[in-house]
Order: sequence, then structure tokens, then C-alpha cells
Amino acid sequence: MSDLIKPWILLEEEDISPSVWYPLRKQRVQLPNGLVVDDYFLSPLGDVVQILAITSDNHVVLTRQYKHGLGEVLLELPGGMQQRGKTLLQSAVAELEEECGIKTAEANLKFICKFAINPTKLKQVTYGYILFDAQFNSVQKPDVTENIEVITLPAPEVLRMVEDGKIWVTDSMNLILMAARQYPEIFVG
Repeated sequence: MSDLIKPWILLEEEDISPSVWYPLRKQRVQLPNGLVVDDYFLSPLGDVVQILAITSDNHVVLTRQYKHGLGEVLLELPGGMQQRGKTLLQSAVAELEEECGIKTAEANLKFICKFAINPTKLKQVTYGYILFDAQFNSVQKPDVTENIEVITLPAPEVLRMVEDGKIWVTDSMNLILMAARQYPEIFVG
């Protein structure tokens, strides 16, 4: 690696968050070439966990819910924001039970990958995990803003849905595709 690319220098930062739902910072930064940008906006939304839960009969657990940012009902993998005071794994376990009624132990989750969706404007990393032999052994406990339908589909069909653009939420697509590379046997058929 060369030292040609240097980070920007943060000169000032102001919290201009319009609400607790959407943190927003206005920064004054200096670029490596000396240019000062007085109004760079960044949202430190926080990290996200996402879980590819596979049942014993090789079905993928999906959630179907309304997403207000796009104004659409979307199909995606269960997951959510890292919860305050919890580790990533603790948050993944909690989200899986809250959204799908699947209770499991942290030790059963295997890390697949991490990715950033928009590193220019969002300070947020999604951490993807896989769970084998997922069992519906609890009850859903969705947040007050969530209305979630849980669906299970055969893993090969889920991969085709990504390839056909029927599952198109970035986090879900990335995790499914990375899992298909690491565990191809799950997605054949």
C-alpha cells in the first residue's frame, strides 16, 4: 500500500440531527490538497446486523415489510441496528427473535462478511451472519414501527430471486451472494 491517499482532517463538527431517528452531522473538513469544505454532511447511523437463517429443510427465513424510505413493501433477510449496550452478536440474536420468533445462542451464528452501503455519506457497516438449523421456537416481538410477515423459501429459489432482481435490498443481496460463495452446497438444486 502506498501513502498517496490521505484521510481528510476534521476541523469542526456540529450535531444538526433533526430527530433521534436520523442523526446528522455538519462537518468542516480539510482535504489533503488543502481545500477546506465548510459544509460536508454525514450521518452516523450506526452499525447493522443481518442474519441468513437456514432451516433444517434448507429454507431461508425472509421478512416482508414496508420500508418508508422507498415507500414499498420489500423482501429481505432479518436484521437491524446494533442495539444500545449490546455487542453485534447479541444484537443479531435479539433481532432474529424479535423479527422472526427464532431464538438461538450467539455461538450458533457464523460471521460471513461485512460491507458498507454508502461510505461517502453514512458511517455504517453491516455485519452479516449465517445460522444453520434455524427453528421457530419463540414469538415475534417487533418494534412499534414494524409490521413483519415471515416467509421461508428454498435456498436455491432465494438465490434466483436475487439474480432476478426480486430481492434487491443491498444488505440482503450481499449476504446471500457471499453465503452462496462460501456455502455453495446450500444453494444448489
